[in-house]
Amino acid sequence: MPYGSRCCSSCGRNLSKGSYSNNQWRKGVGQSRCYACVEGGGGGGYGYNDQQQQHNNQVVENRSERTARRNNSNRATFDGYELTHPFAEGGFRWVAKGKYIEGERSGQECVCKWFKSGHVDQARFFDLDIKAMEKAHDLVKEWNNRHMIDKMVMVNIPEVWTFTSGHLSGKKNLVEPFINNYQKFNSNTGWADTDTPWPRVMQALSHFSYHVSAGQFVLCDLQGGVYSDAVVLTDPVILSRGKLYGETDLGPLGISSFFSNHQCNEFCSSSWSRPADQRQYHRPQPGTSMAGGTGAYQHVPTYRGGRGY
Repeated sequence: MPYGSRCCSSCGRNLSKGSYSNNQWRKGVGQSRCYACVEGGGGGGYGYNDQQQQHNNQVVENRSERTARRNNSNRATFDGYELTHPFAEGGFRWVAKGKYIEGERSGQECVCKWFKSGHVDQARFFDLDIKAMEKAHDLVKEWNNRHMIDKMVMVNIPEVWTFTSGHLSGKKNLVEPFINNYQKFNSNTGWADTDTPWPRVMQALSHFSYHVSAGQFVLCDLQGGVYSDAVVLTDPVILSRGKLYGETDLGPLGISSFFSNHQCNEFCSSSWSRPADQRQYHRPQPGTSMAGGTGAYQHVPTYRGGRGY
């Protein structure tokens, strides 16, 4: 049997590690079930119908692909006024709105995010942004593939672009699709809005991320827009045991602080794990806190006009 593959305990096929969720792979040889069998409610043994197998594989593939909300474009335009009067800001970035001018999203709104002056190590911040987004995408994809709810959770996947004109020419920035109906669901210090169903779903997603990663990560600081068939997230934070994801990764103390304030709801499972240490080390606040007590990285912006981010 090739390295990095094993037989599914339901359908009996020898499949690569990529055909299993992280949780199923950890169960070991003889117990792991592939994505298709989990999604299809169980395989049919060695006689499993090939057509049904193909259908189930497609269902999982489609949900996995839909998790990522990408630019699908290589060019966008940003009005000079928007760039000199950003509609939102974080602790060290400005956010301005523009439009895609080619590709599948041509004519649709987008945003660009660039660093304020004084933040010289921009390359490191960009790298950590993309790294955190990739981990967030993996965790949300796992949530979607398990059909935890009947609607999708999507993640905006930014790309690093470069301004080609104007006073910001040559400056790098992150570009991603615009999000309507923006709201903040929870933060990286344990604060949470649990008044309505979607914020409670987001709290469950954060708890799920800890459980499915065997206690290594918590996906939090969840914010974005609620649409009719999905919620779209942007700029999430990853809390990790090894503090691998930059200034907003509050590490093990952040993980403990999250659970000090987390109350399981109807979207959580009683079987999901929690850390042994659930003490509060950070004061819960809506803003995004940075490691080392450098203040809050406020993703909650002041808007001109309609809601959106």
